[in-house]
Amino acid sequence: MIKEFRLPDLGEGLTESEILSWKVGVGDTVTLNQVIAEVETAKAVVELPSPFAGVIKELHEQPGSVVEVGKPIVSFEVADDDGGSPSEGNGRSAGLGEQPAETPKREPNLVGYGAVVEGSGRPTRRARNFAPVAGPAKTKQAESAVPVVEPVETTPVETRPAERPRSTPPVRKLAKDLGLDLAQIRGTGPGGLITREDVQGFSGHAEEAATPMAGRAAAAGAGAGERETRTPIRGVRKHTAAAMVQSAFTAPHATEFLTVDVTPSLELLAKLKESRVFAGIKLTPLTLAAKAVLIALRRQPALNSRWDEENQEIVTFHYVNLGIAAATPRGLTVPNIKDAGALQLPELAQALAELAETARAGKTTPADLSGGTISITNIGVFGIDAGTPILNPGEAAILGLGAVRTMPWEYRGEVALRQVLTLSLSFDHRLVDGEQGSRFLADVGAILAEPGMVLTMV
Repeated sequence: MIKEFRLPDLGEGLTESEILSWKVGVGDTVTLNQVIAEVETAKAVVELPSPFAGVIKELHEQPGSVVEVGKPIVSFEVADDDGGSPSEGNGRSAGLGEQPAETPKREPNLVGYGAVVEGSGRPTRRARNFAPVAGPAKTKQAESAVPVVEPVETTPVETRPAERPRSTPPVRKLAKDLGLDLAQIRGTGPGGLITREDVQGFSGHAEEAATPMAGRAAAAGAGAGERETRTPIRGVRKHTAAAMVQSAFTAPHATEFLTVDVTPSLELLAKLKESRVFAGIKLTPLTLAAKAVLIALRRQPALNSRWDEENQEIVTFHYVNLGIAAATPRGLTVPNIKDAGALQLPELAQALAELAETARAGKTTPADLSGGTISITNIGVFGIDAGTPILNPGEAAILGLGAVRTMPWEYRGEVALRQVLTLSLSFDHRLVDGEQGSRFLADVGAILAEPGMVLTMV
């Protein structure tokens, strides 16, 4: 019998996904939960498992197509309910009758989940392993930022019909743009991973490695003599644009700035790094800023709330899911640390490190990206002193951290060179009055300027 597989709800509240590539062709025999396609949502690149065991009869969409959730993308010929086997399928389905073809109770609906095995009552998660790629060297100021690196997926342990060359989605796209076959390229990355440099070197375009990322992207899409490049608005960029427009035109933003001498905080960090309590734990200015935010929220809970338009209520949270804005090759994401307010400083530092590692590996899940209550964005890593951050939709406030700079500053009645940082706080003026926002920002600044002030606040 013929079974249609419709694009499932990937559990992100999204309505569409882009087909990046098919891993199977018409006439191929597939097994239950075998990866059949790679799709891109607004938040992640996802490998789509097969919900059936059978023969591919038709691919309804081509790579590059943007498909709405619920639309059929592939048809299978599967065994009849009475146990009969599918037809030969272009001669490539021999042996299928040796493996029972079970029809699942429902199709997968969450990222990383496969079809429901009969009798299990729930989907089974397919094992995935990731390994980070080392990014460029960072300055001391950049240590607190979430690095911008490409997600790297290692080879899954499950058996596949054929092993494809291992690489990341941006590298596969580059190879496609250059007309290269990845199977002919030797990977020099971890575990034989094919890197961008491997592709460029193979194609004779190694000089492109010195071109900035934006320039490389423009060059890949523009022909000789063309004066502009047009890029479809899809994936993360589309989701981010919609969210920012909604936030900017729904919540009345107000932004305040405070410049503080953070020399004592940097001195404290140096001491903590020598402590056995923090052995093996990465500490950055972001660690202390996050802790300062959590402490300040206890005194100004209005900044940890949400405006419920439908029920005409203000929802004040008694927990903190702390969001950290992260720039990735696919765009801006804001994963959050659940119940961050309950964590002690070593635990918070570890959670921040794991969040950064997850972002680097491309493993950030929809659950990690939802449910945030307040956010921090570190614009200092780009050498920026201050800005007017836009609220993450549904949150009441976002704190921006500027660059730490050595500047002449008044210190104990004299002018001295000190480490200075500017804080930018944007808040929803429906939820937060100017006094509440100002007191919160002042508390964060006071903690960073003199960490001992915490004793007067807790």
